[in-house]
Amino acid sequence: MLCHHFDAGRCRSCSLLGLPYDVQLLDKQRRVDELVGGVDWLEPVASPQLGFRNKAKMVVHGTIEAPTLGILNPAGGGVDLRDCPLHTPGIQAALPVLADFVTRAAIAPYDVPQRSGELKHLLVTESPDGELMVRFVLRSQEPVTRIQKHLPWLREALPALAVASVNLQPEHKAILEGDRELLLTGQETLRMRVNGIDLHLRPQSFFQTNTAMAAALYRQAQAWADEVAPRSVWDLYCGVGGFALHLAGPGREVLGVEISTEAIASATLSAQEAGVAATFEVGDATTYGGDAPDLVVVNPPRRGIGPELSAWLERSGVRHVLYSSCNAQTLATDLAAMPSLRPVRGQLLDMFPNTGHYEVLVLLQR
Repeated sequence: MLCHHFDAGRCRSCSLLGLPYDVQLLDKQRRVDELVGGVDWLEPVASPQLGFRNKAKMVVHGTIEAPTLGILNPAGGGVDLRDCPLHTPGIQAALPVLADFVTRAAIAPYDVPQRSGELKHLLVTESPDGELMVRFVLRSQEPVTRIQKHLPWLREALPALAVASVNLQPEHKAILEGDRELLLTGQETLRMRVNGIDLHLRPQSFFQTNTAMAAALYRQAQAWADEVAPRSVWDLYCGVGGFALHLAGPGREVLGVEISTEAIASATLSAQEAGVAATFEVGDATTYGGDAPDLVVVNPPRRGIGPELSAWLERSGVRHVLYSSCNAQTLATDLAAMPSLRPVRGQLLDMFPNTGHYEVLVLLQR
């Protein structure tokens, strides 16, 4: 893959770009196998090299007249990456329009060194059907009226826009977004169609940034679950319900647990529309307990499931666990705390090509 930003030294986010892709996959698989041994590994799932990122997280800098959308350099200045080839075609087409909108609505980009301005980030997500969700991350509500005033122009210039919102992040901290969201459109969710299942994504909900790899991940989980044929399933850290909805079926009781109220609302809506027998509850996955199901799915953040949930799974009597991990080091730590649950099958999915990151799915058996 060629990238003029990488060649010019403007962006090094794709740190492995100089390595042949087959070497990248071999190195990732080798590192994972060193941490999690004794597993029957399937062939790694390779990702498209271009146009695979369904979400753009753009730092906004520059001026109202000439905003930059991309990253910050070491001095705190803006590096414009609106033509980054990793993003889906719809996002690549939308970013120049959004830069024009910043100028039209007179939204001052946030200046990190000066701690002045308003617009910190633009977060843009494209669905498999080509619809867009656009979120303006602001320091305050000051520009909201102007954004609303010019929103009709944006919708005409960007017909794929389905959901727009403002996120308020008033603190001078290196965090992507704040807690408060102001919806600007009548449509509240972006429909992410994966393997024929519609997942509803709200502005603050998490979804994998590589749709093709997410689809492969869910298909593999579904295949392994069907082989062990559980009658009851818990999907902990369920998010918008991707695993739960793929594993639901006749004669199978499926429960999803997630701490995010918005994600649970999305998952519940998806289950209702699909007519599947899956229920969802707001709760802390790390402390959720009760009568153990036949199969537990865990898809934690990079820190892993931690000692409390690991200890519960170890003593629970659960026969099988599907563990989806983006960090094999914490996966190995969690597995060491669950010696009765042995990893028997695994697969690496290259969710983030040209970087050191990945996703691993492992089937554990008691």
